[in-house]
Amino acid sequence: MRAMNSSKTSAQSSLTFPATSAARIAELIARSGNEHAKHILVEAVAETGSTNADLMRRVPQLTQPQLRVADCQTAGRGRAGRPWRTSPESALTFSLAWRFAQPLSALMGLPLAVGVSVAEALKVFGVPVELKWPNDVLRGGAKLAGILIETAADERGHAADQHAKKGCWAVIGIGINLAAPDGLVQELGRAIGAAPELGGQSRETVLAVFMSALADTLVLFEEQGFAAFVERWHAFHSYAGKPVRILDNGRSVHEGSAVGVDAMGRFLMDTAQGRVAVLAGDLSLRLQEPV
Repeated sequence: MRAMNSSKTSAQSSLTFPATSAARIAELIARSGNEHAKHILVEAVAETGSTNADLMRRVPQLTQPQLRVADCQTAGRGRAGRPWRTSPESALTFSLAWRFAQPLSALMGLPLAVGVSVAEALKVFGVPVELKWPNDVLRGGAKLAGILIETAADERGHAADQHAKKGCWAVIGIGINLAAPDGLVQELGRAIGAAPELGGQSRETVLAVFMSALADTLVLFEEQGFAAFVERWHAFHSYAGKPVRILDNGRSVHEGSAVGVDAMGRFLMDTAQGRVAVLAGDLSLRLQEPV
């Protein structure tokens, strides 16, 4: 996840911004009647280094889904380990730890399914967004939200029962830009997407909606894989039909026209050599510059 670097300190932020209430989030989830979300444990902190790192350390002790929300994140990481710092005014940051009964190899396409969930939840609040493969949420072509998923095998219980199904944990980190601090666009040299519409709602309400959407998504993903989300992903596809290139460490490896994604979450594009399917890995997708 890479969003905005805030120039305000957490101490300054806490003077003007109310702390997120874990109890209120849990109450709203319970009132929603979402059977998939009601088992999520909720915790909220004023400040932490990284909600993803916090939950990854605790995976060996987790027994049910866990949401961790931080009003201020000081050592967050995005794709390729990029730093990401936030304040309550600038971004909404949270991570959800979720156990799958399947092995890690079954999670191909999960970041894209989560992207669909985030896009659909934002649509509830009237925020128009698009999806950029593999895991960016855009608004007007600028990055609005990012997704970072880290995984770990669940080794517990298998020594006693060799026939038990080996599962895994996914820690899903999501960051959504609420506003762009003064001067940040100039500092980064690119446009920043923001969702000020979310500011009209309590953070607890927004997070409860996201948890309901994510819980439904993760249950469906475990049952049917990314194939169940392909058409929903295409409904938000930002680059459909546009000239694009795939970069590997800055070097162009494919150029062509963006088609979409397949049931495995691979990016499809038509090139001079024919259609190619690209796995994410450390590759980057970019629009081609006009000649």
